[in-house]
Amino acid sequence: MNHSTDTIIQSPSLQTGPRSVVVALGFATTVAMWAIGYACMTAPGLVVGEILFALELVPLLAGGYWAGRLLGTTSAGALTGVVSGTVNLLIVGSLFRRGDDGSILMSALWWIIGLYAVSIALTSIGAMVGRRAHRKNTELPAATGMFSLIAAGTVFLLLITGGLVTGLEAGLAVPDWPNSFGHNMLLYPLAEMSGGIYYEHAHRLYGMLVGLTALALMIMILVHDRRGLIRILVAAVFIMVCIQGLMGGLRVTGTLTMSQEGTSPNTIIGIVHGVFGQVVFAGFCWLAAASSRTWMNSPAPRSCEGGNMDRTLTGMLIVALITQLVLGACYRHLQIPATSELPAHHPAWAMHGHLSFSVVVLLLTIFTGLRCMKRTDFPIIRNLGHAILILVTLQFLLGIGALVAVLVRPNETIPLWELISTSAHQANGALLLGVSTALAAMTHRQISREDLPGEPGLASQIA
Repeated sequence: MNHSTDTIIQSPSLQTGPRSVVVALGFATTVAMWAIGYACMTAPGLVVGEILFALELVPLLAGGYWAGRLLGTTSAGALTGVVSGTVNLLIVGSLFRRGDDGSILMSALWWIIGLYAVSIALTSIGAMVGRRAHRKNTELPAATGMFSLIAAGTVFLLLITGGLVTGLEAGLAVPDWPNSFGHNMLLYPLAEMSGGIYYEHAHRLYGMLVGLTALALMIMILVHDRRGLIRILVAAVFIMVCIQGLMGGLRVTGTLTMSQEGTSPNTIIGIVHGVFGQVVFAGFCWLAAASSRTWMNSPAPRSCEGGNMDRTLTGMLIVALITQLVLGACYRHLQIPATSELPAHHPAWAMHGHLSFSVVVLLLTIFTGLRCMKRTDFPIIRNLGHAILILVTLQFLLGIGALVAVLVRPNETIPLWELISTSAHQANGALLLGVSTALAAMTHRQISREDLPGEPGLASQIA
């Protein structure tokens, strides 16, 4: 049984070809561009905004460079630009302008041509530089593993934008869905995105990017990966992404409608939406672990002393983190917003539950992390153990800062330090859940259910 599993895991068919590597690089380039663009739209001041806008060009050069370095051709860089340009069609529609006749056809044509021209030109330049570092017979990375990691990163960015929407209390800034103020979501003008409208609409666009990335990842894994369980998992994660997007819309409208009026925002769906988004992120992290080179090259799971306890603890940690996440989501979403006269009021049960259970999570994470750090014969498990200890310490400190920031706010104005602390606490919590999920995946991959028989106990030695 174990021999058969090893044969599938180490099968050369999992070493995907150049085209899949190009697709992965194209998506990675686009995700980096979107992250910089998001910061560009939120940065105060013209100078900072212009600097960030110029940095939008760097990912294209970098994507082309790695295409040239890995594949050794300029055409690989150009194709990376084609992929990036195609994915960026999701956002370029916001720049279209209507002509005197009310048509946007000519504006759309010029923007699309310009998008592809710039993308292909810059990635080709990057590839020409990268070709100089190319070595013949270079082993290509497993594109499924690389793309899974990129997809997880894309979801993480989506969680950050969602946290900012909640922190700014801008979740209802756009009253309709899937339209935005009656516009097609992809064509909503950039000039009208200001304040809370920008944060909410940008979050929706990120959701579409995640959906497209999840679809591309599913297709890539179905084509290249013969493992049945991984195929089922990627299909399940894709369905979860679709459900998450639907819940995001229903949170705003309360029902399926194209109207801007008569909607009834649903707070309960908002809580489920926030929690389920991090569960989706955890699913992508498991996929990233299962598609990594470390997973592929690992031998059959082997017994070790206390191994069964490690497998149990890592599973318990995920359950505890999700429970803590539910309590935190209730605390944030069920609050009564602050007014000019009164500060925000939070449900006492959610606040005390979140604070009390944080101690349980802290102790469980420390205990699990310290055990994993002792696994010197399993380097990846040891490294992930280090990571969760660092993240849980940071999370505990951020939680204290976020709580103080929320409780001392005097009125409805949201201070910058509250927004930063609450958003950082939410984002770091997602990262802790993701790393813990990867730890659980690698522990189950490398350590078997059976404990290694230990030395005879003291009682048996005496006997």
